Amino acid sequence: MPAEFDAVATTEPYYRSTYVLAYAKGRGIDVSSGAEFLALDRGKLAKLKIGVYDRSPAVRWLTKNGLIDQAVPYQMLSPDPSHYPGQIIDRELASGRIDAAVIWGPIAGYFASRVRDAEIMIVPLKSEPGVRFDYAMAMGVRHGEPQWRARVQAALDAGRERIDAVLREYGVPLIDEAGEPLQ
Repeated sequence: MPAEFDAVATTEPYYRSTYVLAYAKGRGIDVSSGAEFLALDRGKLAKLKIGVYDRSPAVRWLTKNGLIDQAVPYQMLSPDPSHYPGQIIDRELASGRIDAAVIWGPIAGYFASRVRDAEIMIVPLKSEPGVRFDYAMAMGVRHGEPQWRARVQAALDAGRERIDAVLREYGVPLIDEAGEPLQ
């Protein structure tokens, strides 16, 4: 959960990630930043279908940049067991039903690395005034249980290298506090 989520007592953050722009390589988008994407020809941008999950920062970003009419909304949570967050990548984006998606990086990174029908590119997006994309992530425990929080923190500290390896293996885009990608 976000490290600043105050409904619970959180550990120290153990990773920081961001929303990303995902697109299939070779289909005419081929950008390396959100700014480069927004600088594409307005006529081209007006024709794109951009997948977004409801109530996400992606909706604010598209609205702020005059692209909300290109948004194709998806429901983030569904009671349907065949629905899962990564289908926006492996069903919709890979098949060409949408041209791009703005999605939480850990979801995008994991599913993009598993698509076989297209090479999915992941472009980390930087927060900007009015749109926050990046979050430091932590574990949470109930308030009033400092010993339990300390145990969870100790486990995170002891497992730091393994946690980092799993995050990288799963394609999670990791960034520093300035929003720059970590190598």
